[in-house]
Amino acid sequence: MSIQYEVEQLADSYGVADSFPKDFGYGEEEEADIEDSPSPSDSKPRILLMGLRRSGKSSIQKVVFHKMSPNETLFLESTNKIYKDDISSSSFVNFQIWDFPGQVDFLDPTFDYEMIFRGTGALIFVIDAQDDYVEALSRLHLTVSRAYRVNPEINFEVFIHKVDGLSDDHKIETQRDIHQRANDDLADASLEKLHLSFYLTSIYDHSIFEAFSKVVQKLIPQLPTLENLLNIFISNSGIEKAFLFDVVSKIYIATDSSPVDMQSYELCCDMIDVVIDVSCIYGLKEDGSGSAYDKESMAIIKLNNTTVLYLKEVTKFLALVCILREESFERKGLIDYNFHCFRKAIHEVFEVGVTTQRATASQAVGSPCSKAVALNGTPRNTV
Repeated sequence: MSIQYEVEQLADSYGVADSFPKDFGYGEEEEADIEDSPSPSDSKPRILLMGLRRSGKSSIQKVVFHKMSPNETLFLESTNKIYKDDISSSSFVNFQIWDFPGQVDFLDPTFDYEMIFRGTGALIFVIDAQDDYVEALSRLHLTVSRAYRVNPEINFEVFIHKVDGLSDDHKIETQRDIHQRANDDLADASLEKLHLSFYLTSIYDHSIFEAFSKVVQKLIPQLPTLENLLNIFISNSGIEKAFLFDVVSKIYIATDSSPVDMQSYELCCDMIDVVIDVSCIYGLKEDGSGSAYDKESMAIIKLNNTTVLYLKEVTKFLALVCILREESFERKGLIDYNFHCFRKAIHEVFEVGVTTQRATASQAVGSPCSKAVALNGTPRNTV
């Protein structure tokens, strides 16, 4: 595999140094503007991580959002209280994760489950696939049925976790069994309208990142627009596949409408790691200042099977990673021009989102009794 790493002055070549709103710009001044803007953390979508003790909830959170090595999670202590983590690494991946202890009791009068579920965008229930999951299925049914009655708009996700220790046949059989039992329990309780999504996950491969990508995408109201923009971009550029990545977490917040191949996704994730690692060595100033990923970041990796990986910076949080054939890459000027149009369109999507968010936040601050709308579109009363 040959690697070609290039840096390009996007601002000079396109004249778009000021193309993004201040909220998504670079530098200390912009960050100060964000801090001063009236956007209370309660307005962010909330993702709940629930499941029995030792099912792997905290490990998932640490690996995906805090760059912890999977092997290091073996030394994590069991969660004994609700742990709230404010994820603000990206303009879109911008939510709160609440990690619940496995022994949480819904019948405890001190547990205000109505308040918690009312402001929730997604509920992830983690089941240990290597353990007896009868008790986990019982807790899953109790949790989702209680949450659904409080807030029917919640996205219910089931992570069948720790599947790295199972054979392929055992994985499929376990998923089928859990899927059947969980839906039978809902049917018995006359909750057929409650939809559960199931994912096979492990922290030792990219499956956990892909599963979290699917969960986060459901909380992005602009997702159809982003997918449409990506479809237009690749169809006019001779590109086979494109992902819009959150650089920090390697969650892809959008992709084109063609099916996602796990191997392609892994290649793109590895490319982001290569770009950041090389930039940390060669891209920083002599005194160590600067950023490993900024508005000048761009990279090309040519594989030995005539495939080209092409990464371009979109915002300081997002990167567009494309997979295309070497012969298609000969029209690099056309691709770059189309990318400029795509980047400008993404800017407009951001700008609308920022304006809407600020208007909602101002309304919430100015009128305590008014209704606010979370980023996942769920109406709820502000506190």
